[in-house]
Amino acid sequence: MKLVALIAFAIAMIRTIPAHADQIDDLTKALASSNQKTRMSATVSLARLGDKRTLKPLVTALHDPDAAIRALAASALGKLKHKAALPALRSAATDDTDDTVKAKARDAAIAVAKANNLPNELTKAEVVQARHTTGFGHSPHAVEDKPDLYVMVKSSSDDSPGKADKTTRKTHAEIVKQTLLDAFKAAPQVTLTASEAQRWGLDPRTIDLSVVKMDVQTTGGMVEIDAELRLAISDDKGKMLSFLSGGAKVQIPSGKFNPKFLANFRKEALEGAMRGMFDKLLVHLRQTSQS
Repeated sequence: MKLVALIAFAIAMIRTIPAHADQIDDLTKALASSNQKTRMSATVSLARLGDKRTLKPLVTALHDPDAAIRALAASALGKLKHKAALPALRSAATDDTDDTVKAKARDAAIAVAKANNLPNELTKAEVVQARHTTGFGHSPHAVEDKPDLYVMVKSSSDDSPGKADKTTRKTHAEIVKQTLLDAFKAAPQVTLTASEAQRWGLDPRTIDLSVVKMDVQTTGGMVEIDAELRLAISDDKGKMLSFLSGGAKVQIPSGKFNPKFLANFRKEALEGAMRGMFDKLLVHLRQTSQS
């Protein structure tokens, strides 16, 4: 089923029903599942509730690895019409990698702005105000945009087989580490700062990075640069909690391959491997944080 049709079908099934706090808590926990169907079901259920207490988990779902879930969360936030969702919706409308999600987030942001008598295009100051001064119930900061993961990158190394020298291995390790740090800094649900983690009561999760494969081979008229990574997630006491592996390839026609650019191709493969693993890494981090 195409993404647009899937979202339309899910939205058609939504109707407002009473909710209990325990029910919302259970559905929120289900959003951290590694199973896509479980997360989709939880998002649909949260959307059906039409309860203002679902705002925070729906914003969390707006960052899900699956585009269909993100699109559904955006539509649900639009129906909820709470202005505290505007920063997340604006961000998704411009930064998401999927066009359907962008469209759903844009429509939702317009609906929320209209319902709250706000202009369709918020100024930066208004976005900040909506993020930090709005809430519901008796707490003015009940839905403040805050991190839910505290992460420390403990080490990074190139342990791949081969004859690469120490300088090259160090360069590979730094590329992977910096790519991951940049991704974390761009993720609103993650903090790398101890003081901010303490403010929100977040326990650290440490990550050890390792390049386990860095091959160059010629296959079918193409030169392939193949990078594979392994990430180990631990708690603050050093207890191993989870492992994650992934990789990426860069292919260049043999006739156009220039060995002097090999370092650049390796960098591209390493960055691609790390970025390709990032959404799954967030899921793993949430699972270990709730265990």
